[in-house]
Amino acid sequence: MAHPISRRELIRRFRSLGFTGPVSGGRHQFMMKGTLKVRIPNPHESNTIDGSLVKEILRQASIRLNQWEKA
Repeated sequence: MAHPISRRELIRRFRSLGFTGPVSGGRHQFMMKGTLKVRIPNPHESNTIDGSLVKEILRQASIRLNQWEKA
């Protein structure tokens, strides 16, 4: 199970896994790696992303939980 995380930490970990961004794209921003484009949540007041949403983002990015924990 993925743990809640700040948006800043989410971006930091994606960058450490080789993604670039965030890049603006309409309503949301994206992190990119080659042709893979992963939508990341917009910043909100709490600035914390729930663990279930983190898990869904990782699934879309084809990142295994053990890779994520090491990033």
